[in-house]
Amino acid sequence: MFRSRLAPGVEVVAVPGRGLAVRTAEGEFLTVRTRDADEEALLSVLSGAAVAPADEELHRLVRAFEDAGYLADGPQHPEWPAARRHIRLLGDPVLTEPLAAHLTALGARPRTTAVTAAPAASPHDLDDLLHEDPAAVVWCIDGPVPDGLWDDADRLPEHGVAWLRCHREGWQAYVEPVAAAPGDVVSAHIRARRLAATPAHRELAAYWSGPRTSGAPLRLTVPAAGLLAALLADDLSRWATGAPDPAGLPARRRLRRVDLRTLTVTEHPVLPVPEVAPIPKKDG
Repeated sequence: MFRSRLAPGVEVVAVPGRGLAVRTAEGEFLTVRTRDADEEALLSVLSGAAVAPADEELHRLVRAFEDAGYLADGPQHPEWPAARRHIRLLGDPVLTEPLAAHLTALGARPRTTAVTAAPAASPHDLDDLLHEDPAAVVWCIDGPVPDGLWDDADRLPEHGVAWLRCHREGWQAYVEPVAAAPGDVVSAHIRARRLAATPAHRELAAYWSGPRTSGAPLRLTVPAAGLLAALLADDLSRWATGAPDPAGLPARRRLRRVDLRTLTVTEHPVLPVPEVAPIPKKDG
């Protein structure tokens, strides 16, 4: 049994009267100009049934597929590296439980600690977060993030630990980018960027600080929690295995907003906030 050489999501179809066409991973159709090449031989090579092109024209076509990125260039499902398997999960079980199931299926070894969103009741000390030497820490909150809760966790990338988080604000949830190295986007950067981007910055800051008056309790549905867990697991898997990002914004520069009513995901570019230089003192 042969393994297809075409990249995942790429397919070739024979169009009656028009020859071959490629359906790309983005869903576009492109005509394949085979000239005098044997189309059946080309399909045999692209499917993996033939080891190598039989003539120069076939070699040209296969090289064109390769240059366009339509051929698989490695394992389609790389294994999770042993050195990055220990993932620490913190937060609300409605999110950490499905996330743990996804990560286990992918080859990681998640360890879950249920904590509340209240800083006084949460293990947010840096030494505690680094306990047992995790490769990554993920913190999932089914509610807004209180001021200061993630301050210590924002320092995890400085210690070689990847840092990923998500939280909910009403019917909107936010999946923040993976911070894996010093200088990456952390929670404090996200808060600063969001405050700078809205004219309601005072209201947003007050909302984060609380208290808040709410009506009927909002509960995450199973599909909504599953979607958030899947997004987090995919980001972690790409970080752990070094898999390339799909089309769109890089995972380490992307804030995702999820509408929990429609399960619509929108992406927003985000950059670190540079440190402000101190105001020079005047002489005299």
